[in-house]
Amino acid sequence: MNGKIIKIVSNLYTVSCDGVLYDCQARGKFRNEKITPLVGDECEIDAQNNYILKIRPRQNSLDRPLIANVDVALIVTSVKKPNLSLNLLDKMLSIIIINKIKPVICFTKMDLLNSSEKKEIKKIAKYYQKIGIDVVYNNKISKLMKILRNKIVVFTGQTGAGKSSLLNKIDKNLNLKTSEISEALGRGKHTTRHVELFKVKNTLIADTPGFSALDINKYPNEEIRDSFLEFSKYHCQFKDCFHLKEKKCEIKKMVEAHKILESRYKNYQSFIVGKEIFK
Repeated sequence: MNGKIIKIVSNLYTVSCDGVLYDCQARGKFRNEKITPLVGDECEIDAQNNYILKIRPRQNSLDRPLIANVDVALIVTSVKKPNLSLNLLDKMLSIIIINKIKPVICFTKMDLLNSSEKKEIKKIAKYYQKIGIDVVYNNKISKLMKILRNKIVVFTGQTGAGKSSLLNKIDKNLNLKTSEISEALGRGKHTTRHVELFKVKNTLIADTPGFSALDINKYPNEEIRDSFLEFSKYHCQFKDCFHLKEKKCEIKKMVEAHKILESRYKNYQSFIVGKEIFK
């Protein structure tokens, strides 16, 4: 039978086949072939003996969170408690774009900001929208679900950003566990312990464990550069330019002219500088 892995807990894989759930083990050959089954994988199972026999080729996959065959990655981004990290947001955007997944930013906890802070967040949101990335707020559920309709979606983001709370808003029947922010650590506490796909109307949504750090070093510098979508809007006269050293680089000029968000350029520099090509 053919199905989709919708949940993994330890070494037990829950596979959905035409709406029927089977708890399966993975065949030993996967370990020898260095294949790790992921939530989202299309697979073939032996329904009588509850074994996964084969993993179908993937459309895409992410390492953090571990998931495959995703249409949209919703980056749930807290603006307060934990505070907004544009470095973490830009890193996540680059990783998602490199893996050919559509990114959407969802800002949460806007109610904790004062009026001047809200104004600043809205300016940042406007910039991301201008370069082609959808931005929504967690109180605009109908707008969000319009973007996510009929898609396979992964909720990803920093620990404590409000991924499970947002899912509970979308579908109250899920009743997912949430937790308060640790005042001592200034960040969220993990409440989601595994990756699981939930069906919400015509959308499959994965809640995932949060994180506080991401590693972008495994990706080539060229892919990181090309994941900054706004760079392609300007013509740089230097072929294969990394927009770091050349004084007459068009991208650097656009940063100085405030056409490119300064925080974006600084984050780009931090992702690239120090890697092997520049040693």
